[in-house]
Amino acid sequence: MLSRRNVRIKVMQMLYSMSRDSKLGVNDIVNRYRANVDKSFELYLFCLLSLMRIAGYARLDAAKKSAKLLPSEEDKQFTAKLVENPLMLSLQNNEGLQLQFKKYKLTHRFDSDNIRLFYTDFAKGDEYRDYIMQDDNSEEGHRNILLSLFKHLIANEGYDEFLEDNYANWIDDKSLIVGAIKKTIKALPAEADFFEEYQPSAEAVEEFGEKLLRKACESDEDLLGIIEPTLRNWDADRVAVIDMILLKMALCELMDFPSIPTKVTLNEFVEISKLYSTDKSKDFINGILDRLMKQLHKEGKIQKTGRGLQE
Repeated sequence: MLSRRNVRIKVMQMLYSMSRDSKLGVNDIVNRYRANVDKSFELYLFCLLSLMRIAGYARLDAAKKSAKLLPSEEDKQFTAKLVENPLMLSLQNNEGLQLQFKKYKLTHRFDSDNIRLFYTDFAKGDEYRDYIMQDDNSEEGHRNILLSLFKHLIANEGYDEFLEDNYANWIDDKSLIVGAIKKTIKALPAEADFFEEYQPSAEAVEEFGEKLLRKACESDEDLLGIIEPTLRNWDADRVAVIDMILLKMALCELMDFPSIPTKVTLNEFVEISKLYSTDKSKDFINGILDRLMKQLHKEGKIQKTGRGLQE
């Protein structure tokens, strides 16, 4: 589930933490990184369970409508099919998924008032009413309404705050998690071990991310020594902390990850600087990395494997 960009951002955050706290050692920061990566998968599970709980409120809604002394025609036609359709039941009856919820202690972390508010806000819409009233019980119909429910939630400021209150990494991982949940819904009914696809891969997390983190920590002074001569009229102490971290990470990629094209490294760190640093950072990062790449090429310190990787 984690892309290399997500991993780069997590490594950057760990290096920033280390720069703010001199007591943190390499092993401390690596352990924090691993925990942070695991939080992304936990957040995926939390979002999926929140969707299930919100859809599950349809049962209580159905019970309330049927208990009315003078139910309307619409009340009489109402059913809890938002949660009782085969797609949602495939999630509810997935033993492996339920074990994951218990492992991360997610099942008791939902406020009933929040669930009610999120459901009732969605239930006001014509799309949900049409879904309830129509006789269409196809998988496509159920899938479409679940996608609509999730899109509605993501656009809801209260839901956004709800996730941010529970997970500090929601802001950084939002696009990642949203994509994963949409992919999960589109693939329903769920297979037994479907969630394993969204667990962080060893290649991205360990072989790339952890190696990058350790290399940046252990070679900090050497990396600074390479960067400083390219700053020209800039004093290294005046460079924004995040910018310096990104430059050091990029250098590690250029010199120690032979399978990653130089263009990819340059573009990725410029893009990350747009998100996490100052308005001028993207031009600064781009300029310094361009100089560093030319210098390292001349010195033979960039050795890429595969056709076209150095272009």
